[in-house]
Amino acid sequence: MINRELIRIKIVQLTYAYYQNGEKNMESAEKELLFSLSKTYYLYNYLLFLIVAVSREERHRVEVATQRAEREGSEKPSEKFINNKFALQLEENKMLRDFFENDNQAWEEHIEYVRKLCNHIEESEVYQDYMESADNSYAADKEVWRKLYKQLVTKDEDIDVILEDKSIYWNDDKNIVDTFVLKTINQFSQENGANQPLLPEYKDEDEQLFARKLFRAAILNAESYHRYMSETSRNWDFGRLAYMDVVIMQIAIAEMMSFPTIPISVTINEYVELAKFYSTPRSGSYINGMLDSIARHLVKSGRLQKVMNNPKQQP
Repeated sequence: MINRELIRIKIVQLTYAYYQNGEKNMESAEKELLFSLSKTYYLYNYLLFLIVAVSREERHRVEVATQRAEREGSEKPSEKFINNKFALQLEENKMLRDFFENDNQAWEEHIEYVRKLCNHIEESEVYQDYMESADNSYAADKEVWRKLYKQLVTKDEDIDVILEDKSIYWNDDKNIVDTFVLKTINQFSQENGANQPLLPEYKDEDEQLFARKLFRAAILNAESYHRYMSETSRNWDFGRLAYMDVVIMQIAIAEMMSFPTIPISVTINEYVELAKFYSTPRSGSYINGMLDSIARHLVKSGRLQKVMNNPKQQP
């Protein structure tokens, strides 16, 4: 689940923090990086468990309403939503249960939020259409949860506040993790039952090695990378760079130099997008030009054994 997009984000955040906190302990910083990545995987499981928490709250509501109906002799509530086959399968999922083996009441401390989300679900058109539909298939049960999650959870500002309070590592993670939750819902198959695999923490060992190697290169070779920036900044106002811009370029150069199979254009594009989000409004275009110039200088001088596209005209 933890992909290179997430890894790059974490490395930008923690490299910046490395220079800001003044401690500058490489071993501690690397542990912090790996811990922050593991917390992202916790968030993935935590958001999946939100579906379980909502299902349990809805089950409780139906039980209360059923008891009331029996006392009053009125019509009992529909049990369609609490019998949703996808939600029941997720609740029984072995990987999710194992992950929360010692925390089976995840979301209990935020039960008021869960209840509020249940209210929003019951008021939604998606829920109403589902409850009125005669389609009782597994596909329909899965689809209603995909729609509910996408329309209500991904855009909910209340949950952002909860997650920010729960972990400092989750400030910028949720948008990406939401895509993994939706991907997981899509991948569920009724035939797999409780053994349905969730996304692994890392796709393979290479991703964790990528994180370690990139972070170490960015920190340990910083002096060389800053020199490369200075060597190629003659036609640029180097003083215009915000400190975050320097950090982002430092990591981008580390990636160019340390990973022969990653094309230069891919690296530049990734860090230009990060600059747009983490730095100033003008940083994206400025860093794009700077990194292109640095890469060409390094290739021309033989220090970077990669192929560049046709030369750009420098501003």
